[in-house]
Amino acid sequence: MIVIENVGLSSPACIKAPWLNRIKWGFLLGLMVLIYGSHAPLITLTKVDGHVPFSASSCVVMIELVKLLISLLSLLLAGGTSALCRPPDVLSVAPYAVPAALYSLNNNLVVLMQAYMDPSSFQILSNLKIASTALLYSLCLRKRLRPAQWLGLGLLVAAGVSHSYNTLDLVDPEGAEVKEGLHITAWGLFLVLVYCCVSGLAAVYTERVLKSQRLPLSLQNFYLYVFGVAINVLSSLTSLTSNKSFLEGFSGVVWVIVAGQAANGLLMSVVLKHGSGITRLFVISSSMLVNALLSWAMLGLQLSTSFLLPVSMIGLAAYLYYR
Repeated sequence: MIVIENVGLSSPACIKAPWLNRIKWGFLLGLMVLIYGSHAPLITLTKVDGHVPFSASSCVVMIELVKLLISLLSLLLAGGTSALCRPPDVLSVAPYAVPAALYSLNNNLVVLMQAYMDPSSFQILSNLKIASTALLYSLCLRKRLRPAQWLGLGLLVAAGVSHSYNTLDLVDPEGAEVKEGLHITAWGLFLVLVYCCVSGLAAVYTERVLKSQRLPLSLQNFYLYVFGVAINVLSSLTSLTSNKSFLEGFSGVVWVIVAGQAANGLLMSVVLKHGSGITRLFVISSSMLVNALLSWAMLGLQLSTSFLLPVSMIGLAAYLYYR
């Protein structure tokens, strides 16, 4: 270990370190926003005759498997194989099964909700998970937020709703612009609230586990994704919604999606370990804007002036929260 002694507050090393950390965090968060924002346009590029040619559950399993293999490789390179050679402490490892179970539950809720609401209603109401995550973050992790920070998070929710609603414009074959009707049942509203709460709980619980145990992040990721692979493989085997074989329809673009989402999951664990779940919310919200820009550039979708409203709201929200 390298120790630097007698480093004063005005020393070059002390002044340089914060700027290097800011550059690293800026690059990491920017990369995450780009990967999140490119996900939907890339999915669109894979479609054949308007349909996704691969099994979504197979894609999720491959993403979890890639994250597991990268975590194992990172652990081996760091010389942490001794932790794998001895029997694991059940009480230390068991908490890592909870996030995988929660995310798997949410994936199934998304499918179930389609019977009780239209996709547009889900797209709008799912922005409530920003509020649920912030509330659980404050309650479960005992983080007191200033009124200005709550206002910023409220703006983040409003920006998500505004952007989601503005993207509901459809164009019919005659070229006339139409608005898809929104409908949701009482059971659908209940399910979307459960979905938002489970999403927030999964993020907050994962952050708590990663920060409470003094283990290398590569080992923690290994535990997380062992359970992630096991639960998603089980879910895939018991699913009757797809008649496709496991890797059917996997093109080069699909493998890019797998690599990108695997990288994003690993980067998110860095954010939750050394940052906060609120930063995750700003990454996801900012990715909506990247999504719109990439859809304009890659798919030829038109952007209206209303696009500037959520952009401004997210910028103001970030200012209020981080000032």
